[in-house]
Amino acid sequence: MASRTSPTERQKRLGRELRKMRLAADVSAQIAARLLGVDRSRLSNIEQGIRAISEDRLRTLAHACACQDQAYIEALAGMTKPARRGWWDRYRESLPDGLLDIAELEANALRMRTAHSVHIPGILQTSDHALAVFRVVVPALPEHEVALRLAHRVERQQVLEGGASPEYVGVIHEAALRMQFGGRKVARAQLDHLITVSESRHITLRVIPFEAGAFPGAGQTVNYAEGPVPQLDTVQVDSTHGPEFLYEEKQLAKYRSHLDWMERIALPPQKSRDFIHDIARHL
Repeated sequence: MASRTSPTERQKRLGRELRKMRLAADVSAQIAARLLGVDRSRLSNIEQGIRAISEDRLRTLAHACACQDQAYIEALAGMTKPARRGWWDRYRESLPDGLLDIAELEANALRMRTAHSVHIPGILQTSDHALAVFRVVVPALPEHEVALRLAHRVERQQVLEGGASPEYVGVIHEAALRMQFGGRKVARAQLDHLITVSESRHITLRVIPFEAGAFPGAGQTVNYAEGPVPQLDTVQVDSTHGPEFLYEEKQLAKYRSHLDWMERIALPPQKSRDFIHDIARHL
């Protein structure tokens, strides 16, 4: 199978899961390579996501590691299938890989939970709002990259459209709702858009008002994408140098607790919708 010099986050994740399985079973790299009929260099590349692994070899490795979790094995087997070309691939070599990895993560998620304290979730931003956000990036982005990022952000929203859309639960702090990116007119249109999308069957928006007080992870943007099994859940957080993807069990548990806490103190969906409407009405 062909080598990949720059694996996607999904490809790297599969490789890391295989390495985790091997180490948990105390199977050496030498033995695993022999079982798979490859040399240790190729096994290393597989575990880094640089080289693909066939479904048959994955099942051989799972058997050798005495993995009994059939749902987990099936989910990993699904990840060995040749990646379908996604719309985000059109932006490869034009935008940072991290942005494409976010789109691929969302496209493969069965359910998404997000939390935002200052920004409106990117997947729910209007074009004008997103443009205002990109205009304040430091250092300033050249015009052609602003246009590319805007087009990419708008296309991300298609994952929430159609009958096969994943369930989406977004928690937004009042501070984010009151930020006037692009001015009052743009901000009002953005709030109106949130009200509209929140009426979709599969989209739930919850607002944390200022009076709710403190909560864990305040100020951090969190995107929790649920996979086919809990072990393949992924947390994506923003940082100044780009998106970070977290998968360790303790990290996943931590962010689930954060989101659970935030949802407990957030307003119910209908009251959240009324809250957003009231802010928009006073702009």
